[in-house]
Amino acid sequence: MKNTLLLCLLSISSFAQVKLAGFGNTDVRYNATNLPQQQTTHTLEGWKGEKVNTQLVIYTSSPVAKASVKTGTFRKSDGKSLAFETKTGFVHYVWTDGLNKAGSGCGIPANNQLDSSRVADGIECINTKKIAANTVQPVWVSVRIPRHAETGDYKSDIIIVIDGKAYPLTLNIKVKDHVLPEPSKWQFHLDLWQNPYSIARVHNVKPMTPAFFKAATPYMKMLADAGQKTITVSMIHDPWRSQTYDIYQSMIKWTKKKDGSWAYDYTIFDQWVSYMMSIGIDKLINCYSMVPWNNRFYYYDEAAGRDTVLVAQTGTPEYNAHWRPMLQNFAQHLKQKNWYHKTAIAMDERPLADMLKVVALVKSADKDFKISLAGTYHRELGEDIYDYCISAAEIFEADIMEKRLKASLPTTFYTCCVEARPNTFTFSPPAESTWMGWFAANKGFNGYLRWAYNCWPANPMTDSRFGTWSAGDTYFVYPNAGSSIRFEKLIEGLQDYEKIRILRAGVINASQLEQLNKTVQQFELGALAKETAAEMLQKARTVLNSL
Repeated sequence: MKNTLLLCLLSISSFAQVKLAGFGNTDVRYNATNLPQQQTTHTLEGWKGEKVNTQLVIYTSSPVAKASVKTGTFRKSDGKSLAFETKTGFVHYVWTDGLNKAGSGCGIPANNQLDSSRVADGIECINTKKIAANTVQPVWVSVRIPRHAETGDYKSDIIIVIDGKAYPLTLNIKVKDHVLPEPSKWQFHLDLWQNPYSIARVHNVKPMTPAFFKAATPYMKMLADAGQKTITVSMIHDPWRSQTYDIYQSMIKWTKKKDGSWAYDYTIFDQWVSYMMSIGIDKLINCYSMVPWNNRFYYYDEAAGRDTVLVAQTGTPEYNAHWRPMLQNFAQHLKQKNWYHKTAIAMDERPLADMLKVVALVKSADKDFKISLAGTYHRELGEDIYDYCISAAEIFEADIMEKRLKASLPTTFYTCCVEARPNTFTFSPPAESTWMGWFAANKGFNGYLRWAYNCWPANPMTDSRFGTWSAGDTYFVYPNAGSSIRFEKLIEGLQDYEKIRILRAGVINASQLEQLNKTVQQFELGALAKETAAEMLQKARTVLNSL
């Protein structure tokens, strides 16, 4: 069989319709012009409990009615076999664009005025696929190494079946003598913002119903398996001024009664939080936002018999009168639910003047309320903000960073449309997603934030472009519970972060620790102007795997 396979690979004339390219590279988004070197064997390295990835690539000059991939049991040289959790998915193509003339992903011209192209990104959860003629078809393969696996070398067959004809490949995995904890026990604070209303629209279900939760579960389990720590809550209607295709609705019903008092219905909030906690995402509940991008606060007015809106600037008497009773009532409700110490009042990219007023108001309503901010660093807020996330180009002052990390506070960074690189657009080099974990390890951050996990545009399966942001800015995963190359590569970086943390904690000797630290210190933003993320990671992982 192997001789037959080699003939098929090396001689087009032996099988004119199909060229089987074999193993590819997970750092490459393949298209019709970048077929990989033909490899029928491939070797990966990983810790026990780690998820490792590879990519297969098929090229066909004629239509294929049915392509599939079959995986087998892993075997050691002594004959012992062990079932590894293996998943395969066909990579699909979406429309993407690029950066603007200034080299940023913000302010993209409307009506798709940038040059657009189709790019490999989504990973479909399907068993078989048709392939059109003259098409490159990548296949993503993920393998979870069992935590109880013996250290050593394992081998397994991967069979690509094209219209009934089998093409066997060999995947080798070197299992290292270290164990990676379960994602729920990772210390990395991952915060990818969820949008339940996108799920409701795409699946045509009413939010927070049994049908909705059934539809949402595959997406949220994927997120939990990536080590997600936070639950995204919209405590008011449209906190981001309609910057998403599916507007965030208020999970709390605000009612101003006829006598001027306030009533708050937390039914939807409770349903969403309880559901997310049942999935395993239960470390922090971030509630957005006391400072929305348009200063508009919607509520139901009993006296008027209709929904209405208050427009109020932060710190004004009207603003304080609107928020103080809510905060006091909300704190009582959270304490009754035993969620108080897991909940934070969250803001996104708000000015210092507004933040100082909000902090004072929140603390006056309940002094122990936690506060979150994703935005610019200000020393004045350094010790008042529980969950503080700053942009990748900023730094916490050393004394503030030391105090925060000593107190185990989420002290993280984010990327958005501003950064040309590293980023997670659908046209970004995949390795840049992995690079995030190494950058965090270098700078001392204990986590990463990105909007958004699933703020889908109108047709996310075919077109990743949306609004004035570069394509892919608003989502990592696809409808039908499909992952993406970007999301899988991000998880690789989070695993690397945890491995670095574990090794630094005393597993290796002083000489090895010095070598590891020197390697990690290479991950500076400016380094990406001289070397690609993939090149940096290839060298860094060689060091990491040697320890």
